[in-house]
Amino acid sequence: MNENIGEENAFSFTQIRNMVLGALMAALMAVGAYIAIPIGPVPIVLQNMFVMLAGLILGPWWGAASVGIYMLAGILGMPVFSGGGAGLVQFMGPTGGYLFAYLPAVVLIGLISGLGKKYHHNPAAGAVTKAMVYDVLAMVLGSALVYAIGVSRLKSMAGFSWGKAWAVGMAPFLLGDVIKIAANASLIVGIRNMLRRFKSDE
Repeated sequence: MNENIGEENAFSFTQIRNMVLGALMAALMAVGAYIAIPIGPVPIVLQNMFVMLAGLILGPWWGAASVGIYMLAGILGMPVFSGGGAGLVQFMGPTGGYLFAYLPAVVLIGLISGLGKKYHHNPAAGAVTKAMVYDVLAMVLGSALVYAIGVSRLKSMAGFSWGKAWAVGMAPFLLGDVIKIAANASLIVGIRNMLRRFKSDE
């Protein structure tokens, strides 16, 4: 019976932790949308950095819930999208594909990162490196999915050729994405260590 109580407490703690982290990541996505560098029709923003981080921290389904909260807040009129945009209209324009893509991308990132889950809370140097390989691969493929959907929508809505769509909607952001992926790969190691220590203190 005591074992069952312990399992219930652990389950409750995990759910509460994920809800708190999910809300925090949704808030960071909103803040990241305001940190924008306008270099064309699709500005460089930090919101996709936090979308990727949500997938790494929360996994596919809680990560999707976090992105869903962020999207719902914007649809309901909160100015959480790039440049302070809000409303369903943000999904209807040429850059709406990037927003749509965040949801499947965070699921993909969570799934691929989760393949290295056995290394996530192992402090050994070799395990950290193996976990990082899964994490970086997850973020690269997740970013590729965002571009595949976002650029396709941009081409269709703006009437661009494929060459111009890729040149306008992807090429200017690749260096920024490399930096974001490198930053997340470093951050997630410390975050997982912190969560592991926090759980062990319970």
